[in-house]
Amino acid sequence: MKKRKIPMRKCIACQENKPKKELIRVVRTPDGEVSIDLTGKKSGRGAYICDQISCFELAQKKKALQNQLSTQISETVYETLQSQVKGKSE
Repeated sequence: MKKRKIPMRKCIACQENKPKKELIRVVRTPDGEVSIDLTGKKSGRGAYICDQISCFELAQKKKALQNQLSTQISETVYETLQSQVKGKSE
């Protein structure tokens, strides 16, 4: 049986390559709306972050999401992302 290729993505905070399914995707749609993409299939510019609270805090401190997505990130997106990270780490 042939092995399937596992897609790898880089976390914007810690810069580690990890399997795509282990990361949380944040996407900027063509309309300019920023949201969390749980399916990983929304169209638009995506950025990946680890499901660890330390990576979330580092990304927020470095403004890595703003730089990666080239847009302002609202507090509601950060709050939703933080609850998502805390939910996965527990």
